[in-house]
Amino acid sequence: MTSQKNGLTYADAGVDIDAGNALIDRIKPAAKKTARSGVMAGLGGFGALFDLKGAGYVDPILVAATDGVGTKLRIAIDTGVVDSIGIDLVAMCVNDLVCQGAEPLFFLDYFATGKLELDHATSIIEGIAKGCELSGCALIGGETAEMPGMYHDGDFDLAGFAVGAMERGADLPAGVVEGDVLLGLASDGVHSNGYSLVRKVVELSGLGWDADCPFSEGTLGEALLAPTRLYVKQSLAAVRAGGVHALAHITGGGLTENLPRVLPDDLGAEIDLNAWDLPPVFRWLAETAGMAESEILKTFNAGVGMVLSVDAARADEIAALLRAEGETVYTLGTVQKGAGVRYTGALL
Repeated sequence: MTSQKNGLTYADAGVDIDAGNALIDRIKPAAKKTARSGVMAGLGGFGALFDLKGAGYVDPILVAATDGVGTKLRIAIDTGVVDSIGIDLVAMCVNDLVCQGAEPLFFLDYFATGKLELDHATSIIEGIAKGCELSGCALIGGETAEMPGMYHDGDFDLAGFAVGAMERGADLPAGVVEGDVLLGLASDGVHSNGYSLVRKVVELSGLGWDADCPFSEGTLGEALLAPTRLYVKQSLAAVRAGGVHALAHITGGGLTENLPRVLPDDLGAEIDLNAWDLPPVFRWLAETAGMAESEILKTFNAGVGMVLSVDAARADEIAALLRAEGETVYTLGTVQKGAGVRYTGALL
């Protein structure tokens, strides 16, 4: 037997395994709240198990999505307001899944930082769990990576991975035709796209994150950290009611780039910009930076976070259903011949 040595440990190198184990214990109650039919085994194992039959599927097709929250993280890091950034992470993945007609089933996260701060990390992951709970999917696993030397003090990164399912033949988009009505669902602010430009505009304004917000209550940092709206349960209710031909999550690229992704090659969208009011945050961004209307429409959601292309004969019924689900609904326009998005009216 060799003599005992008191040499370097993993903790000396900056990695605290005990802190990682403590984090798992802390987040288990939040993850437990996300439990749903189909979950067989979640946190703690080398992998998580999910039973599609247990979730009620007969002939399922799986759909997967992954995303992050971009440079919005920089604002969360600089302000220390991290309790809702996890909701953004979930929303960016699950809002994409429903555009394929899929129900989100489970979610996994990747959280990486230079030094694991338990309270900080717990708040972030509890936000992820909250997003999962609100969208009806289970948080069944993830990875917390403590990587000293890779991140500056206080910095962290997030990525998310969502898996959903639909019955075979129920995938979207399907059946989009000329004359379909385009229904827009209001956003809750900037959501999680365009933040490199947002940060540039804030720099131009000369304001700090802790300054009084010029377009709403609270600080500027808090206002810009408003989490991405989750459209999952509302959109699925509309899809299951029938008459929905396509959904477009309005993320980077705005209405200009995202709507054509769900339309046939020979069809486009005609949008009336007078159908909704540009929210104050976008008006402030535009006025502060002297931004053109076209730039707003192809960079940000401009106040519309999800668009549904629906059967014209059922548009009023579907709009009423969505309002009953808590959505603010705008009748934006119609699907027309000719590719691309054509705008009438004015936002600014």
